[in-house]
Order: sequence, then structure tokens, then C-alpha cells
Amino acid sequence: MGRLLALSLLGIALALLGERLLTLRNRLKASREVESVDLPNCHLIKGIEAGAEDIDILPNGLAFFSVGLKCPGLHSFAPDKPGGILMMDLNEENPRALELRISRGFNLASFNPHGISTFIDSDDTVYLFVVNHPEFKNTVEIFKFEEEENSLLHLKTIKHELLPSVNDVIAVGPEHFYATNDHYFSDPFLKYLETYLNLRWTNVVYYSPNEVKVVAEGFDSANGINISPDKKYIYVADILAHEIHVLEKHPNMNLTQLKVLKLDTLVDNLSIDPSSGDVLVGCHPNGQKLFVYDPKNPPSSEVLRIQDILSEKPTVTTVYANNGSVLQGSSVASVYDKKLLIGTLYHRALYCEL
Repeated sequence: MGRLLALSLLGIALALLGERLLTLRNRLKASREVESVDLPNCHLIKGIEAGAEDIDILPNGLAFFSVGLKCPGLHSFAPDKPGGILMMDLNEENPRALELRISRGFNLASFNPHGISTFIDSDDTVYLFVVNHPEFKNTVEIFKFEEEENSLLHLKTIKHELLPSVNDVIAVGPEHFYATNDHYFSDPFLKYLETYLNLRWTNVVYYSPNEVKVVAEGFDSANGINISPDKKYIYVADILAHEIHVLEKHPNMNLTQLKVLKLDTLVDNLSIDPSSGDVLVGCHPNGQKLFVYDPKNPPSSEVLRIQDILSEKPTVTTVYANNGSVLQGSSVASVYDKKLLIGTLYHRALYCEL
């Protein structure tokens, strides 16, 4: 009887593991391939060789790139080189990416930037918020951008127990932001277990110097985050659920879910087209290729444009798609004055004239 019970429990456990593995493959879109959608006037950006995970563009056309992200278990083309922040002036005829100097006292050796966001104050001061993973920990760094010197002045490092696994931020004040946690746990093993079991414990946190609180939760893996042009709505990408959540922002900074847009791809960072309000999405068509890197079968890239996201039936179009022969693992796409920038998790970056 004891052996029969043990055998039954083993069978149940194996069945559960098998079901979770099949579910994970579906969440990763492990069998999906893409057909190329090319843009005619594109070239790879010189100086970006190991990823530009996030990009944010100021209204004046200055674009910031977060480069060199490293995560446990994730491929890197420059594993020993610290990350950095690059800038490109999109008003120039042939713009180049230049690395910004960072003020003394900031630990450059452990700089590991992830999601970024800019905020322009009422006195025109530009703040750059950077998710940082020094030694694979989690902080949000606030810098002041000094344009004349092409440099960043480090102002503050933010750590908090409600920010255990920060992925992206959207700044809403000089020390105020919403942030996504892509995992509930910070321990690497527990992160893998959490993802495998599909616990849906990840969340969005609001941070200010006076208040820190969870304002939305129940995501599979909350990833990119942005805000509507009228500042009334927050958009959150749930990468493993293939969803974009539209949340209404209230005066007390709480969020309530308005709608969910389901897609057929892993959605990463979100950007807003300033001329139209459209949402641009950097996507991973096949997450398994992204996380289990094979140079002979590299991860593909995909960029979507979502028009009228608040409407009952938003229009979703593919702007760009590539099988990895040109660009591997697209994570973000940002546009300014008919110029499109596409960044990747750990590969190159693309500049296109539309």
C-alpha cells in the first residue's frame, strides 16, 4: 500500500512538472518563427555591441541608451565590461552614439543599467532615472543631465524592500516614479522557481520620498512601463503573458485596471510616439531563443505599433521583424521625427529613417 501511494504521488508530481514545462514553453512562444518585415533605410549603430536594453528620447531629439545589461543566466557579448549610458542627437545629419561621462563618486565598475526614463522639471532641469543592478542587486539611480558637458551628475541611489527585482521605471516627478518588478523574489533560484510555477506575483510600485506602495499586482512578469501623453494612463507590459495592461492613474497615484490588450509575442519595453500617441513595443517573438542562446539559431526581433490603444479595437501593425540575421532580441523601439531607434537586450541597435 505504501509503495502504491508513493508511486501515485510520484506520478502526480511528474504530471504536474510536465504540465508546468509545457505551459512555460507556451509562455515563451518556444515554437514561433517570424517572417521578415524590412525597413529600407536602416543601419546598425556604431559603438553599441552588447545591447541597448532601453531607449528614451527627449522632446528636443536627444536620445539616451541604456547599454551593457548583464543578468544571471543571460547571454552577454561583453561580460567583463561595465554598462553605461550613451546619447545620440537625432537632429544631426549623421548622428553618432556618444557615452556620457558620469560624475565622480559613482561606482562605474558595477554599473549595470536596465530600464530608463527621463523627467523634465518646471525649470527645464532634465533628470534621468536608471534601473541599476550592481552585483545583481536592485537600485534606481537618479541623475541630472548636464547637456553642455555631455555628462550625468549622480544625485541619489534608491533602494527599498518593495523594489526587489526592478525592471523598468517611468518618472513622474524629480524623485517620483512608477516601477515594475519582474519577479517577486530577488534570490536567483526563487526567481526561476517563481517563473516556472507561473505564480503571477509581480507588481507595479509607486515611489516618492514620502510614500512607497504597491499600486498594481497579479502580473506574470511585469516589464516595460510608460505613461500616456495626457498623463492619465499607465501602460504596463506583461512579457510572459503577452499582454499590455492599460491602468488609470488617480490623484493619489493609485492605479486601476482599465483594459488588457492580448498579443502573440513577448512584449518588452514600451515607448510613446510623441506625434501620435501610438505605443511602440519592442518584442521577442521566441523567448526560448532569447534565454537559451545559440549563435546558429539566434533570437529574432519584432517591433509593433499600437494605434488607439484606449479604443475598443486598437490597431496593431508590425513595423519591423527580423529572424536574428541583422538584429537579435529587440527590447525597445523609440521614434522621433521619422527616425526610429531599435535596441536589444544584449546585441546591437538599429537606426532607421522612416
